[in-house]
Amino acid sequence: MSRVGKYPVVLPQGVGCSLEGGSLKVKGPKGENHVSVPSCLTAEIREGKVFLSPDLGVVESRRLWGTTRSLLQNVVKGVFEGFTTLLEIEGVGYRASVQGAILKMQMGYSHDIDFPIPDGVQIKCDKPTQIAVTSIDRQRLGQVVANIQSFRPPEPYKGKGIRRAGQFVFRKEGKKK
Repeated sequence: MSRVGKYPVVLPQGVGCSLEGGSLKVKGPKGENHVSVPSCLTAEIREGKVFLSPDLGVVESRRLWGTTRSLLQNVVKGVFEGFTTLLEIEGVGYRASVQGAILKMQMGYSHDIDFPIPDGVQIKCDKPTQIAVTSIDRQRLGQVVANIQSFRPPEPYKGKGIRRAGQFVFRKEGKKK
């Protein structure tokens, strides 16, 4: 049995949840989001908590129980607090800025990189070498961060590129004479 799935998801003050069809809609101060509940699970809302229970006759229900509970927990946290990821840019002449709905990056190429900011994601550049990406949807946030990092991933010889704040980049020794 799932050790994660058996714990209820606590709804903080100001967050509401409703069961509509096969999905749970969660509404909070930052916005609203939803999680689809598989047909082999049943969701129940009582006393400010959401309980998920599996259909023990279906083998897949035990597999999906903990996963669905974790997805629901992330949605609740997202609409209540939101998620933020900090990116650091390292390299001579590498910098970024936000102009309207476009993230402009100078990453050592012969041209600037224009990255259109998707809906539901906010990007701020407090410093030219730091990008803060914020969203209520954790999966969308991770995908946007991965797309930004793909323009110049951190390389192991000089350490130049875009990395998450606190990310360790294994440094290699260069050529020897």
